[in-house]
Amino acid sequence: MTLNETLNQQLALQSLSLERFREIVGRLFAAGIVLREEDGVEQRLYDDARRIETCLGDYFQLGGFRLEHNLKGEFFRLYAPGAEVPGLPEDGLEPVPGLRARLSPDFVAAALALRFQYQQGLSEGGNRLTDSGEVLTRFEELSATLQTQLKRALPPTNIERQRLLNDLKRHRLIRLAANFSMDDEDALLAIRPTILGIISDDMLEAALESEPLPAGAENETGQASLQAVAEDEFTAQGMEGNLE
Repeated sequence: MTLNETLNQQLALQSLSLERFREIVGRLFAAGIVLREEDGVEQRLYDDARRIETCLGDYFQLGGFRLEHNLKGEFFRLYAPGAEVPGLPEDGLEPVPGLRARLSPDFVAAALALRFQYQQGLSEGGNRLTDSGEVLTRFEELSATLQTQLKRALPPTNIERQRLLNDLKRHRLIRLAANFSMDDEDALLAIRPTILGIISDDMLEAALESEPLPAGAENETGQASLQAVAEDEFTAQGMEGNLE
């Protein structure tokens, strides 16, 4: 029996088509994550992925990828070969440079600042921590954390700042209300617990101790910088894929 025949047999047991399997796989390769809470489309993708979790895990494992299922957060995250996964042992595989996400220093710095704020929110609890494990914060608090902890400012223009927020949202690190506005001082953004799957305590500590990366600067091999600290932790190829 071929691998294709075996897969189709397993899919038939769950009344799922090969086309649906390909859709789930494609979303994971493109975005690195399927989060049930995101929207109706992703909710259905997540529910179907749960039904064939073993098949998906075996499929990705053949290529050296690692599929992790966070039951509490209700999301699947895909890690490339050789990726360092917070809280999990190394897979023993060599990283594949072509699968590394191309991330701007602004994105990396913002993600690290969000991770810092998330840890603070967990420690403080109260109204900042939601029942779903999200931590609420304000845009100006993100800006302040960047300046005080990472010695870095937000992008200078509102267009660039909105693009940054959209990128963080697309990668399922934050949730924004439909009426969110950077100009509204009371507007809240929610930091999702998915941030824990890409930035570990050690990563955050190393970033806080490293030299700040100048805006627009490129990372150099062996140089301690925000980009060097974080680039291998963001999932696989296609992280820049647009899911909108």
